[in-house]
Amino acid sequence: MGVKMTAAAAALCLAAAAPAHAQAPLIDIYKGIHAHPELSHFEKDTSAILARELRAAGYETTERVGVYPDGSQAYGVVGVLKNGKGPTLMVRADMDALPILEDTGVDYASHVRGRTYAGQETAVMHACGHDIHTTILIGVARAMAASKSHWHGTLMLVGQPSEETVDGARAMLADHLYERFGRPDRIVGLHDGSDTAAGAVALVIGPSQAGTTSVDITVRGVGGHGAEPEAGRDPIVLAAELITQLQTIVSREEDPTDPAVVTVGSIHGGTKRNIIPDEVKLQLTTRYFSDAGRDVILNGIRQMAAGIAVSAGLPPDKAPIVTIVNSESAPPTYNDPAQSLKVKDILVKTLGADHVTLEKPVMPSEDVGVFGLEGRQIPLTYFFLGAANPDALKAAKANHVSLPGPHTSKFLPDAAPTIATGVKAMTAVAQGLLQ
Repeated sequence: MGVKMTAAAAALCLAAAAPAHAQAPLIDIYKGIHAHPELSHFEKDTSAILARELRAAGYETTERVGVYPDGSQAYGVVGVLKNGKGPTLMVRADMDALPILEDTGVDYASHVRGRTYAGQETAVMHACGHDIHTTILIGVARAMAASKSHWHGTLMLVGQPSEETVDGARAMLADHLYERFGRPDRIVGLHDGSDTAAGAVALVIGPSQAGTTSVDITVRGVGGHGAEPEAGRDPIVLAAELITQLQTIVSREEDPTDPAVVTVGSIHGGTKRNIIPDEVKLQLTTRYFSDAGRDVILNGIRQMAAGIAVSAGLPPDKAPIVTIVNSESAPPTYNDPAQSLKVKDILVKTLGADHVTLEKPVMPSEDVGVFGLEGRQIPLTYFFLGAANPDALKAAKANHVSLPGPHTSKFLPDAAPTIATGVKAMTAVAQGLLQ
């Protein structure tokens, strides 16, 4: 991001590098990471903190694992701890933050500003809990290193960059992750959220989170004077018509029993109120649970974009440009039933049956499934970690409102119990799967 490390961040790094007998408290590490978030592709300091903690805990640690399609190096971290014969388990946590201005009011709130990979200047915030995830991974590293008599095999801890741009997992695989560090027999991970109380977890068996494909559309027209629209073809009007039509893909084209979403999250066009521009750019995210659903969505986008050009009388060379951004796409997250039922039993034994619930699939996406390879070759279990203050959640439900959730400026986990539960739960899962 081009943001220099502050004195507080430097002190945090020194604390993370301290010997095991002087380990920094996890809550302090969390607050330091939260206050100094880094956007996707720029997780330099966060990855350094994680790497130093893994080394301090005795893991063989490698930094800068991952390469993006443009050839740039990613900030992935891999820590490996071998403990005799047995299976290899990969525990994955993501590290990147979001381009959001924080509005939580806590004394460790982020005041960082940076630039996205596309060059857009923005405020930066850990609005999706990846600071929690990274901190929990450090806690699990410590706990597993201290309990080697309770498990056998190889533990691979992965700090993944660029989950928010859905290209971090692919970047690590492109850098020969499994060839360099070994292919895991199982993969586990977690994600925090505000709809479950801290101290509890939730799990989906089978399809868990939707797949996603990013799409860019450039709507082209004929620019001109805003006072003489008849002399041109206004791409802003065409884009508005296209946005409205796109909403009918899910409501009228997709199988209603196969959930899907089409969202236009960004629209940019024009420079001045009395100038009709030559083009408007749209950025879309799509969500689906099946290949058929993905095909319906992408075919619908292409057909509707082409139809807009025809209806406006534009020549073929002015037709909208539809670009499928495969580098920012991920398959649905699928929790292997056999493994996930075993994980559920471990979580119930560890936290108690009243703190473990089975939930239905959700539409937000993850790229953790990419690590499972094509055809779900490696069993995966990805569960949800409660992060809401129990009293606040109870009050919100009583008033029929929701607490601020991920990807919002007010998202704030109840950090201490969330981290403690996450470390306890994931350590128990890791020990249970490494038998």
